Amino acid sequence: MSAPVPPRDGAPAALAWLVHPVTLAGLALLLINDHVLKAAFPGPATGKLSDVAGLVLAPPLVAALITLAAPRLPDRTVVAVGFGLVGVGFTAVKSHAYPAELASAAWTAVAGPSLVRTDPTDLLTLPALLLSWWGWTRARRAPLRYRSARLVRLLVVLPTAMFAVAATSAVHYPYALAAAVVDGRPAVATGGGFAGNWPQEPSQWAWSVSDDGAAGWREPAEAERRQLHERRDEPRRMGCVPDVPARCYRVVVGHLRVEESDDAGRTWRMAWEISDAQRETLARRYPDPGDVGKHFSSRQLAVAAGADGGHLVVVANGRDGYLVRRADGRWERIGFPSSEGFAGPFRDGPPTLGEVAPEQRQTDALLAAALALTLGFLVLVAAAHAALRRLGRGAGWGLAGLVAMLPVVLLLATGWSRSDDFGTVLAVGVVAALGALAAFVPLVVTWHRGAQDGWSGAVFRAFLLTVALVGVPAAGWVLGTPPRTWMTVLLAVVATVPGLVLVRRAARLVQPSDPRGTADPPYPALASYD
Repeated sequence: MSAPVPPRDGAPAALAWLVHPVTLAGLALLLINDHVLKAAFPGPATGKLSDVAGLVLAPPLVAALITLAAPRLPDRTVVAVGFGLVGVGFTAVKSHAYPAELASAAWTAVAGPSLVRTDPTDLLTLPALLLSWWGWTRARRAPLRYRSARLVRLLVVLPTAMFAVAATSAVHYPYALAAAVVDGRPAVATGGGFAGNWPQEPSQWAWSVSDDGAAGWREPAEAERRQLHERRDEPRRMGCVPDVPARCYRVVVGHLRVEESDDAGRTWRMAWEISDAQRETLARRYPDPGDVGKHFSSRQLAVAAGADGGHLVVVANGRDGYLVRRADGRWERIGFPSSEGFAGPFRDGPPTLGEVAPEQRQTDALLAAALALTLGFLVLVAAAHAALRRLGRGAGWGLAGLVAMLPVVLLLATGWSRSDDFGTVLAVGVVAALGALAAFVPLVVTWHRGAQDGWSGAVFRAFLLTVALVGVPAAGWVLGTPPRTWMTVLLAVVATVPGLVLVRRAARLVQPSDPRGTADPPYPALASYD
């Protein structure tokens, strides 16, 4: 009786498929297209190119992920599941709205705010799966059997492919650009953009007109569109009530603020405002807020007569949408007339002012933790430097640690801008890894050169104390108090002083005469005489 034949291991063939030149070409095309070409040449062509590259890359990526969980599955089963999931999923998402909504929610959970659009014309790219199949037929002939080669390629290619798929093209957010009056009706111009590519050109504006006092909005008629096009370059930072020309309003650029005047603009008083401190807390509830002072700012306004004898004011406030003064004098933030075509984070209007919950600022919570750890690592490096100087050997290691912390601090500052939340999360991970390495190496050298266990314990307590003290203003910042970033950073820096004092005192525990850290004397000891 012969022994049973073991099932064929699908992992070597699946990984060979993932690193086949056809798949790698799809990976390179996806990265270049989504992060370079789409920004430079937005349109259907780059969109379809992204679908082609994704369909070439997705089946081997799915197959490789399956073999990580079930490495003993036969290769034919793995390939069939990979093609089935990709083909059926792509067809469902591109042809029906409900699967597209589910895909958007799943992608948002994985890679931040995302939008997957239904577009039946994208199904024309399905033949790209044949190219992926051709790559499989070639790859299965040379499966990766060597464990070291499999491990290296798994650690290099698989994370890159995951990043390319998860971090596909930037999400477009709505942006309130302008306000105007056409035939006595308020009109607003909305654009869409993302970090580093916010809409500025009038050709990117989409106008909407209201017939019922900013309660509902419609696309402008052709005659209205021509009027808006002719006056699109006119600055509209001030406007007066048609029936009461002495009553005027103006925006304050650089702030979320509107002022009013009853004497045709000779004197002004505050009509509506979100303070700069409130604005920063509000803006950081939005994904990818970027430059708060620039993108969360009142830009233009329009004043129109109301149907009941009152008047209406509409203000374009950038990323925060539109502000409306109703005929009864009530100011209301209404968000955007329509979010269709955009991946706006707030479907029910703009976020309210007031208390902020941590789950509303998850990215900021990561930044707060990274700030506490970074300053804690700086205290550790300072401790190692002080101890090495007292030992008289290897002080350069401490200086090297301080120099290594400089890019960590700069990277943290870059992430703090939150121009791209996906990049911010990656930056936080790199900050934690590099900071730990920059602190760990000088500490090991210090201990090896003669630092005692008592010194190590004191330094560890100083690290914990620093993280705890810095964590207080950092956590408060996430909750809205203090509201300003510069104030939080200043308090965090002050909170490192006790830790620095402790590590300076801890350096006294290091004895230069310790045999592990002291060289033999250059001359024999003097003999004593009675």
